[in-house]
Amino acid sequence: MTDRHLSFALSPRLRHLSTFENAYRVGVQRRRTSGRNQFVVCTGDPAQPFRITSRQPQPDERILALIA
Repeated sequence: MTDRHLSFALSPRLRHLSTFENAYRVGVQRRRTSGRNQFVVCTGDPAQPFRITSRQPQPDERILALIA
């Protein structure tokens, strides 16, 4: 299956969980819980297009938001 068709093969629940809005919401929750800044990054992976991290993002990841 190609990357282009992967998003259509995902379940509706997984499509919802893999949105930027959901990643941002999780980042806010993690910031409140940990007290550490959180980054929302674009991974380029169609199965997990966004990721939350409190560490400096990898060179191949693009920062979309900083939750401070």
